[in-house]
Amino acid sequence: MSPARPLDQDIRTHLPTRQAKLKWVIVVDESLPAGRAANAAACMAAAVGKALPDLVGRDGEDASGTRHPGLPWAGCSVLAADAGTLHALRAKAAAKDDLLVVDMPEPAQTSRVYDEYLSRLAETRNEDLTYCAISLVGPRNKVDKLVGRLGLLR
Repeated sequence: MSPARPLDQDIRTHLPTRQAKLKWVIVVDESLPAGRAANAAACMAAAVGKALPDLVGRDGEDASGTRHPGLPWAGCSVLAADAGTLHALRAKAAAKDDLLVVDMPEPAQTSRVYDEYLSRLAETRNEDLTYCAISLVGPRNKVDKLVGRLGLLR
């Protein structure tokens, strides 16, 4: 799924997330400390929101009239995997045309300057990268085939 393309799935905000044709997951390295895992998931969400703005539903208003920003209508499962599984999962997902794959290589969390991260990334071959997290968005059946055996992040 090209980040520039709109969602090819039906946007049906009146249905339960399990009935959505689209599935969004974030898979985090289970060995990360809680703070780094939360950071990785938050960064994945920001990148997915930028790539697929239609994934975020309309704003809502509570009974007092206070406005609340829209949230992802498809929901998002946050799963856990070891580093090797993350790397293999990213490679399999990247080979599919109809999935959006967002990743956070380890240098993204250890660099304090974004341009430094980009330099470190440019100097590292893909097979040598370690991923803190990856995010997949696409047809439910294809995402399920890739992550079906993974458990929730604890």
